[in-house]
Amino acid sequence: MAKDYLLGIDIGGTKCAVLIGDRGGRVYKRHAFPTREQGGPYDVITKIVETANLILDELSISIDSIDSIGISCGGPLDVKRGIIMSPPNLPGWDQIPIVDILKDKFQKDVFIENDANACAVAEWKFGAGRGCSNMIFLTFGTGLGAGLILDGRLYRGTNDMAGEVGHIRLASDGPVGYGKAGSFEGFCSGGGIAQLARDEIISRLRRGETVAFCPTEEKANSITTMDVGLAASKGDPVAIHILKTSGRYLGMGLSILVDILNPQRIIIGGIFSRCREFIQPAAEEILKKEALSPSYNNCQILPAGLGEEIGDIASLCVAMGII
Repeated sequence: MAKDYLLGIDIGGTKCAVLIGDRGGRVYKRHAFPTREQGGPYDVITKIVETANLILDELSISIDSIDSIGISCGGPLDVKRGIIMSPPNLPGWDQIPIVDILKDKFQKDVFIENDANACAVAEWKFGAGRGCSNMIFLTFGTGLGAGLILDGRLYRGTNDMAGEVGHIRLASDGPVGYGKAGSFEGFCSGGGIAQLARDEIISRLRRGETVAFCPTEEKANSITTMDVGLAASKGDPVAIHILKTSGRYLGMGLSILVDILNPQRIIIGGIFSRCREFIQPAAEEILKKEALSPSYNNCQILPAGLGEEIGDIASLCVAMGII
């Protein structure tokens, strides 16, 4: 049977998705499961294999119909050796030789790429980055990473570490992201916004103020970014203030990227796309003040064109070898 299909695997700090699609970016079947409900990296890999076999059965195709396998995963990675190297949002995933494991399981070519890089290529080929020679993609999800398309090609850096913008320090103190207080990731990620929310709400409650969507310190200690986004969408002023705070720091980080890399477009996924009405105006206000005007005026800030499908299509791009 002709090898018409690709197997994509998207490994995130919150969830993993396994899917079968094709070279046109079409997804035929997909299953996802929570990453951290599994027992550790090898249990997650076992679940990935089981899920892939389930999808093959559901589509009534054999592994022989799969041309290749692509893995999109948060970094740092050793792409050449196919190893996941202690990503901050995947605790315990230390030196995991996932490519060799899956090659052995499926007897297929397996490729891996940093999720931000893979998403950048997906947006460049199929989404909001089409037609660009210079663009940046920011994940803005569980963590914050960047994929860089520079002069019409993906830029990985000397040892696959280019684009780790979440590690940039934006303030002397603040929420912790990428192991650093006050980092870009600390202010502009799911975990970071939850920390911002907790601190803001507890501070207000201790001053005797009322926070309608989170009335107690106990609840504040378990607040999530989803809680904040939902409250903001209903007009809660505290939730809106929290998202605008994240937006202002996003603007600070973007101004650094705009001045250094002079991109045509910066495309942002995840939380930015879902909470754009609150985050983007605050970011643009800071960006306009901080960035060089000729660079800022030639750069568009856009949400991911592929929406919630971006991680799926990114993994297919890795399998296609167009990274």
